[in-house]
Amino acid sequence: VPSYLPMAHIAERMVSHYAWLYEGIEVVCVPDLTQLAPTLVEVRPHRMFGPPRVWEKLQAGIMAAVAAAGEEKAAQFQGALEVGRQVDVLRRAGQEVPEQLAQMHAAIETMAFLPLRQRVGLDRMEIAFSGAAPLPVEVATFFRSIGVPFSEVYGMSENTGGMTWSPFEAIPGRVGRPWPGSQVRLAEDGEVLCRGGIVSRGYFKDPQRTAETFDADGWLHTGDIGEFDESGQLRIVDRKKELIITAGGKNISPANLEARLKSAPLVAQAAVIGDNQPYLVALLVLDPEVAPAWAAARGITGKSLAELALDPVVRAEVDRSVEEANGHFSHAEQVKKWAVLGEEWLPDSPQLTATMKLKRRGVLATYGDVIESLYA
Repeated sequence: VPSYLPMAHIAERMVSHYAWLYEGIEVVCVPDLTQLAPTLVEVRPHRMFGPPRVWEKLQAGIMAAVAAAGEEKAAQFQGALEVGRQVDVLRRAGQEVPEQLAQMHAAIETMAFLPLRQRVGLDRMEIAFSGAAPLPVEVATFFRSIGVPFSEVYGMSENTGGMTWSPFEAIPGRVGRPWPGSQVRLAEDGEVLCRGGIVSRGYFKDPQRTAETFDADGWLHTGDIGEFDESGQLRIVDRKKELIITAGGKNISPANLEARLKSAPLVAQAAVIGDNQPYLVALLVLDPEVAPAWAAARGITGKSLAELALDPVVRAEVDRSVEEANGHFSHAEQVKKWAVLGEEWLPDSPQLTATMKLKRRGVLATYGDVIESLYA
């Protein structure tokens, strides 16, 4: 198991510290997040947890390598992904894979998927999972399609990091069923509530906040809005307090739109704004690793990230990605204007928490002038 997240992250403690104590697994410490990719190749872990951005960057790196191989190879890889997706859907549903599809998939696995997983260090992966923030469905589908046993977990520090998870029957876009010994239900307004031995008794020396989060019956009020599908798996819709209400009275989930925007290879972070405003705008942060490589492949070299944010070719690609993301949402939910930022948002900064969650107040305070210009 690679250990690379801050120890303030409950998932890191559970995966590397407590799992090591309980199961005696081998933990490899990664001193810097930028060293994660080469460490994966060297170590070839059996298990790995990562917040969405880690998996998004892995996918972006793979797809960039595929694109560099030429249009014909890229088209072939897309076809292989579709075969992998079909097989994954059938297997998850407990259905038999037709012989012709099974033979095609076996050939692709041998010639394409296994060598790919070996190149990126995922060939021995038994459990790969994401959590801590919304993950685009396409990311989960991608890794499952190439043969990585990928799933999502849902939880928070207040309930020891996990309350729902179905690692072996994962459905992209779902965070699984309640853990054994825990109860999970929805309040009348859709808020996810959890009760059980995994739930904390409250916050240390903070009775007011404890009373706001934990009720008299022992239910933890997560602040997340969710829904159960017909199979009993939970889907998280958004943060209860982060729903944007536009000037027109429309309730909009910024997290879903931000996750879609961040699925673009050039975009590392996204913040959607629009509370009490006539339309939505977004701040988009260029990926400090992918953007320079993408630009260099197109003859744009020697430019800083800030300069790339102003480059017309880079901006045109970001614009295309935003338009593609907008196509998945209704007119009122689409981003109408956006700004491309050439400065990196780091963990434990005014923009991100130590666990890489968005600090909306920090973003609003830092980029007030930029946001104001988008509404001018």
